Amino acid sequence: MHTLLNRLCLQLQRSSWVFLLTIFVSGCATQQHINVPESVPPVDSRKITAQKVSYPITLGAHRGDSVIHVENTLAAIHSARQNPKYKFIEFDVQYSADKQAVVFHDSSLRRIFGKNAQVKETPYEELRRLSENQIPTYEETMALAVGKPLNIEIKSQGNQADDEQLIDYIMADLKERGITDQILISSISAEAIKYVKSRHPEMPTGQIFWVKASTYLPFDFLTEELYDEIHESQANYLMLHVANQRNINDLLRLKPEEKNIVFWDFDDTMFLVHKDPTDRLWSEPPEDPINEPIQRNANL
Repeated sequence: MHTLLNRLCLQLQRSSWVFLLTIFVSGCATQQHINVPESVPPVDSRKITAQKVSYPITLGAHRGDSVIHVENTLAAIHSARQNPKYKFIEFDVQYSADKQAVVFHDSSLRRIFGKNAQVKETPYEELRRLSENQIPTYEETMALAVGKPLNIEIKSQGNQADDEQLIDYIMADLKERGITDQILISSISAEAIKYVKSRHPEMPTGQIFWVKASTYLPFDFLTEELYDEIHESQANYLMLHVANQRNINDLLRLKPEEKNIVFWDFDDTMFLVHKDPTDRLWSEPPEDPINEPIQRNANL
């Protein structure tokens, strides 16, 4: 009896730690913006674990060709558009203070340009001046990006009405250009994704996560919770930071057939994972075969 009680107490202690860590890690992934601290380098997925798994992927350009050029700039977008290794291009859109749709990732200019200005509180002309003309508008970016499949991320500023207005503006533009079949709309905000699906149910969408409890705790119920979240938001693509590659086997094993997995990092790294023929880029019609995805050994 004494041994049984000891085992029960140990299990309760372990469960308590799991519960607390789950709350902590899940909380880290609820912020609307993911800002990269200057003192924290990008995660090297090769060092996560010694396990190696090979699978086909389709490579994209996260924030454009953001290793050679400053992220989300016209130079980065143009370079990604010209480089055949990138099969799609991702960039971020948010509102300036005067409701100009600008292409920029962070909530402030500090990390990229060393300025304390907040994007949502600064008129566009001032953003352009502070960035030395390196923050483009959505229209300027589209003029260079169209021609490859695009992943347009809605950078929620925490105001649902503004998010909806920005989504409506972008969707109207995409329909006018006749390229909705080439576009994925993504966001950290589940409410933004739900709004896209409520107004444009045919539009492919992706919900973005940085780290979750399942990133570090190998329990099926935690991995299943990720799919439950994107099922609730109706997102088609689960978009995970590369740290989640440590959980790749469970992610693929538990993945619903109609969902897709995309990994991203804080540099230009972004890729769609192909587990089976139903995993395809949003621009590929279901009846067509996958267009020769780039083969790469994933070091996990």
